[in-house]
Amino acid sequence: MKKIQLLIATALLTVGMNAQEKKELTLEDAILKGYSSLAPERRIDLKFIPNTKDYVYVSSAYNALIKGSISTGKEDTIVKLDAINQLLGDKAKMRHLVNMNWTDANSFEFLAQGKMFSYNYKENTVEHLLTYGKGISNTVMHSGSDHVAFTKDNNVGIAKAGAEPKMITNFEDPNMVAGQAIARSEFGITGGMFWSPNGSALAFYQKDESNVADYPLLDITTTPGELNSIKYPMAGQGSERASVGIYNVASDQLVYVQSPVEEEDHYYTNVSWSSDEKYVLIAELNRDQNHMWLNMYDASNGSFIKTLHEETHDAWVEPEHPAYFINAKECIWVSEQDGFMNLYLINIDNGKIKQITKNKFEVTSIIGHSGSTIYFTGSGENPTESHAFKVSKSGGKVSQLTKESGSHSVTFSSDYKYFADSYSSTTVPRVVSIKTNKGSTSRTLVEAKNPLINYAISMPEISTIKSADGNTTLYTRMIKPSNFDPSKKYPVIVYVYGGPHAQMVTNRWMGGAAMWMYYQAERGYIIYTVDNRGSAHRGFEFESIIHRNLGDAEMADQMVGVEYLKSLPYVDGNHLAVHGWSYGGFMTTSLMLRQPGTFKVGVAGGPVTDWSYYEVMYGERYMDRPEENKEGYEKNRLMNHVENLEGDLLLIHGTVDDVVVMQHNLSLVKAFIDAGIQIDFFPYPMHPHNVRGKDRIHLMRKVLTYIEDNLD
Repeated sequence: MKKIQLLIATALLTVGMNAQEKKELTLEDAILKGYSSLAPERRIDLKFIPNTKDYVYVSSAYNALIKGSISTGKEDTIVKLDAINQLLGDKAKMRHLVNMNWTDANSFEFLAQGKMFSYNYKENTVEHLLTYGKGISNTVMHSGSDHVAFTKDNNVGIAKAGAEPKMITNFEDPNMVAGQAIARSEFGITGGMFWSPNGSALAFYQKDESNVADYPLLDITTTPGELNSIKYPMAGQGSERASVGIYNVASDQLVYVQSPVEEEDHYYTNVSWSSDEKYVLIAELNRDQNHMWLNMYDASNGSFIKTLHEETHDAWVEPEHPAYFINAKECIWVSEQDGFMNLYLINIDNGKIKQITKNKFEVTSIIGHSGSTIYFTGSGENPTESHAFKVSKSGGKVSQLTKESGSHSVTFSSDYKYFADSYSSTTVPRVVSIKTNKGSTSRTLVEAKNPLINYAISMPEISTIKSADGNTTLYTRMIKPSNFDPSKKYPVIVYVYGGPHAQMVTNRWMGGAAMWMYYQAERGYIIYTVDNRGSAHRGFEFESIIHRNLGDAEMADQMVGVEYLKSLPYVDGNHLAVHGWSYGGFMTTSLMLRQPGTFKVGVAGGPVTDWSYYEVMYGERYMDRPEENKEGYEKNRLMNHVENLEGDLLLIHGTVDDVVVMQHNLSLVKAFIDAGIQIDFFPYPMHPHNVRGKDRIHLMRKVLTYIEDNLD
């Protein structure tokens, strides 16, 4: 302990000697300002005004819209929040100027307090288009038709101009839920309602949760406390029965798709409309998630027409993107069937499918199309980056539009001649520019300065190591103190996530690391992260190594990282700590129990401790059902390894966690008690899966103080 205290004191003394030049980053600032005043300058909600060469963005205070010209570079404030609210009078009030939906060169539509309005900034006039009411949720606006879909009390409603809002489902059974995301938001699902291109019809998810168990969450804010039940389908148990409804606005007719898939609890994912509104396409999966059908339905009556495409795999098939139509007869499908997410062209008339791209990297989204040119985003040759690309629907050369190394976010003009590009890297805080569709810069809007230039802080080092099997490159991130001395020995905190659909190490500002890591580095620590096999954006083989054995390959790769750390002359290999949350909490606890003695301290937040307690959709994809993989479930059930603990372990959990329910941690605590082993446990009352707001300062101080106090 004295050695650690001396090291920290030396680091702090050095910072103090340079106090006139550099400020000390506080934990409060790292938590509360890391994504605001200490983040690089940006352009909020930057987009193009349709059919113009003008762009618009929101002021940093969210109270004004600034319009700029690509041609001249001139920028002017065209809308102020106060002016709109003055026009609205007592009809409604806007809190912020965001999510404006531009309909032409002069006008945009917006929602405010249960109403839809159109504002013409040239004439400074507001038109009240419709009222959909208060006490509703999940609003989805369709500007071209002036329709708004919404949910109320688990039912779907629609409002249109000149008519009273209408509920199109009227379920009283609380087990019936319409218009909301289903399947626990897996398979890329983020919403539950989908307007047809012209707004004449609405498709929506619906689920019957009668077979799903109720799970109790304790509300301590009442006297006495109350139990709030949620529906939580655990692996191997009863799941929701889903369906897809299609409502025709003009005819007031509601139909449901008639799926040929026989399993009642199979999955409906990635709903899309054909551009002529005749068909609805749905990617459907069996519950085992190893067989996918891209099915086409008649939008007028819900009848099944045909299966356009099928995929099977011994591990899993996971559709994450809806079909994207480029004309009435052709759509783009994104699939990982060749080992990487690539683009495929499907003709819905004759069913022919052609692979468009054959990239050895991941496509992450389809941006859109112009004529026969498809625009998309992907990682590119360096998997820590993100870029924009284009390719002809006939295939051939893929052109990378964003040239600079780093992570790019792009938005295209309506004619696809220009795009706005915001990017950063470990050395570039942020650059925002307007570029042509060939990738050349037309105008630079922002060259952000380093907002941390006056702070004692280092920049991250991204490097690589080999995976445990020696066949794969893994990316790593190391954060050192700004006064790093290679002749000294430093304790290390290994920050881990390690699970699917996440990537910790990225070539963006701060290297993708949270700012608390830089704060802790200045206290005399090295912070180290490895993206092991099983994590995102490296292809199917890289990710699917975890199938039926969560934790095995991931831990093996993390141990390679540990051996690398121990080989460094400036690392104190006897003073290693590990910390992670969610899947990272599972990894942290697994490393403490299944690789005992490696780390002297572990802090696990919201950990999965038994995959049979986790949700059906995620858990059964990676582990299969418990009765099908008894050995795998038993091996990574952490309660079976408590007697191996060496060192100090702190378990943390939000008491109303509805993602990794608290049963995980409490069951593990009980196993430690039964074994007579002391550990530490800390709850965050009334917090869900993540601890946010000012309480996050308390959380990170708890985590870091525990590590400092016990890493001796």
